[in-house]
Amino acid sequence: MNFTAAMRVGSLEILAALAAFGIIGARLRPGTRAERPKAFALTVAVKEGAARGPVRQLPLTISEGTPAVVGRAGDADVPLGDPEVSRKHARLDVVRGVVYLADLGSSNGTFLNGKALDDESIELRPGDDIDVGNTRITVLSMEPSI
Repeated sequence: MNFTAAMRVGSLEILAALAAFGIIGARLRPGTRAERPKAFALTVAVKEGAARGPVRQLPLTISEGTPAVVGRAGDADVPLGDPEVSRKHARLDVVRGVVYLADLGSSNGTFLNGKALDDESIELRPGDDIDVGNTRITVLSMEPSI
């Protein structure tokens, strides 16, 4: 095989490698993927205490890096008067475009759809029921926000 024939074979390999790198580069280019929302507007229904008590709807805006706190504290984002709820009971976070619920080491625990939360956060979706103390918080809606 002479130099010209060897160069043609090598050129095909180089061309194939360049095409592969071009495809990979196009997929990794910033701004080509859909942006994940960094904030969400939620509407929750809060039912404290006895089954016949009033239900109140509460709008919340949660953004990445600024969680919403559920608890008895006066500065809680979801303030509750339930004595079974800790001052800072649970937290709602946005991480990489997903809303998560976490227990903050509360005395009586946090439950999502009847299941106790462990030490890890769990994804929250519309229709989910959050139980803290004698209070049920139902996520009515969850929309990406600007």
